[in-house]
Amino acid sequence: MLYICIPAYNEAQTIGVLLWRIRKVFQEYSREYEILVYDDGSTDPTVETLEPYSEVLPLTVLSGNQHRGYAAALDQLCRAVSARTRYPRRDAMITMQADFTDQPEHLPELIKRFEGGADFIVAERTLLETTPAPVRRLRWIGSMATRFIGSIPGVTDPFGSMRLYRISLIRDLLRESGDKPVAEGEGWAANLSLLRKASAQARRMETVPLDPRYDVRARETRIRPWSDGMSLLRSRRARQRPPAPAAPQRSAP
Repeated sequence: MLYICIPAYNEAQTIGVLLWRIRKVFQEYSREYEILVYDDGSTDPTVETLEPYSEVLPLTVLSGNQHRGYAAALDQLCRAVSARTRYPRRDAMITMQADFTDQPEHLPELIKRFEGGADFIVAERTLLETTPAPVRRLRWIGSMATRFIGSIPGVTDPFGSMRLYRISLIRDLLRESGDKPVAEGEGWAANLSLLRKASAQARRMETVPLDPRYDVRARETRIRPWSDGMSLLRSRRARQRPPAPAAPQRSAP
């Protein structure tokens, strides 16, 4: 089973067409799949847009009561697929955006790598002439920030959202995280956080360059290069912060 996991926040303009394009891909590339959309407290008609698709697609909509952010959405999706799978070594979780940046037509390439034995596949976005300036700035700022944070060997785009994880790997990450979120940080820092954890646990990781699309989405990018860059540095400080000393024990009277 392939679980296509999509965090969504105010994506009513694109989410329906995206689901239909995913359906078309799997009509031509037959695999058993389920789509999980996590609605992160949308204030637009995202939930209403999704309702009719549940009748014609293998779709489950998970809803948060309030907007908690991208990292929380990823965490909830990881926990959902971990609970649903019957065969964690044979099943996979694929994450992608809801705004058309990640192309459904690229799914077969990730799946082929998975079926070839990879536990973790990272889609690395190529920089094109059509790449918006904020995305270019984030890549530049991110490359500077990772000099302090520490880079991941073999990965040139640590912030991309389109990835495939073997679910046994997701379960290992959840077990390691315990009650804490499996993805941490604000905005795109969450992708780096999950990448760092997964690459350390995966027995075999692969990367594949894919061309994103920025010219078909209906809204402006939500990337804020400087604030996203600062969130990366904050996440580093949080990891380096020493644990609080244990309170001294009082002897019994």
